[in-house]
Amino acid sequence: MVGLQPPDVPPTTVVKFLGAGAAACFADLLTFPLDTAKVRLQIQGESPGAQSVQYRGVLGTILTMVRTEGPRSPYSGLVAGLHRQMSFASIRIGLYDSVKEFYTPKGADHSSVAIRILAGCTTGAMAVTCAQPTDVVKVRFQAMIRLGAGGERKYRGTMDAYRTIAREEGVRGLWKDNFPCHFVSAFGAGFCATVVASPVDVVKTRYMNAPPGRYRSPLHCMLKTVAREGPTAFYKGFVPSFLRLGAWNVMMFVTYEQLKRALMKVQVLRESPF
Repeated sequence: MVGLQPPDVPPTTVVKFLGAGAAACFADLLTFPLDTAKVRLQIQGESPGAQSVQYRGVLGTILTMVRTEGPRSPYSGLVAGLHRQMSFASIRIGLYDSVKEFYTPKGADHSSVAIRILAGCTTGAMAVTCAQPTDVVKVRFQAMIRLGAGGERKYRGTMDAYRTIAREEGVRGLWKDNFPCHFVSAFGAGFCATVVASPVDVVKTRYMNAPPGRYRSPLHCMLKTVAREGPTAFYKGFVPSFLRLGAWNVMMFVTYEQLKRALMKVQVLRESPF
């Protein structure tokens, strides 16, 4: 057959959308325990005397969870995490090129830096709006300490968590967060990104997980945290956050490129008359 080979065929929007979501889910499957360890460390010390289990370090946190709550505990909230990736990554990464092209003036040879930033902010805002409920539910499950095989759980499952939060806290409870928390996380890379994003990530986790009435706003959460625990509290969970950031990005983008090639190969074969 004479024609374009899969690597030469520009990926369609659908291919990029599905590929980004699937790749992000794969990366989440491999790195989710690190994310759960980060959440447990971030909320530790928030309510003095209320937490009977103490966590120390990344490995220590995961081993303590497995010992006290069972081997499945590091993956608590995984279903909501996969929901989040299919909605968040699909939009933020999968639709980025299409939005960038939409903003680029006709006839322009390339997109300016301003256009690229605008496209990133647009897809980021869209992704946060769509994925926010999944993030709230994910954090609630990750923060939930269940001691023993018969330990009580507030939610029977992921879908029950969505319904319960909406019923008890209103629909706004599912969008319980501060948008800047997500946008700060989008700038920088690796160690620098974790240094910049860690304080807002700690506030985000605590605010999402808090029962109604504990904090009036993300700012109130931040002020109470620093008053009670000092500024170092904003870097709780730093190590697992940094480790997960690097591992997740490598796995996600390598998988994303391979999935795009595979999906385009399937599309070329389907369109071939032979």
